[in-house]
Amino acid sequence: MKQRNAKFEIGQIVRHRFFPFRGVIFDVDPEYANTEEWWNSIPQEIRPNKDQPFYHLFAQNDESEYVAYVSEQNLVADESDQPIRHTQVDALFEKSDVGHYRPRADYRH
Repeated sequence: MKQRNAKFEIGQIVRHRFFPFRGVIFDVDPEYANTEEWWNSIPQEIRPNKDQPFYHLFAQNDESEYVAYVSEQNLVADESDQPIRHTQVDALFEKSDVGHYRPRADYRH
């Protein structure tokens, strides 16, 4: 596997470049690590390359909260300073600087 440097970091708030959702990163894969079925469900005209970091997000849109898996090329930093309302954020993170959450020191698996 090639060495990859992720553009975004755990705890950072990001938004999708095209779709109306935003979230906080809770994990990073150095390259695509989901199923082929999920990969093939992405319309071919917007399907990203697998050879880039993919991010796990506690995501939200206007209607719901969910977990999203998004390629680096489809994310941008969210600098709105608006908190993420996802119910799992408070269990793993505490608010830090603008656009970031800090992992809780007392979190255990």
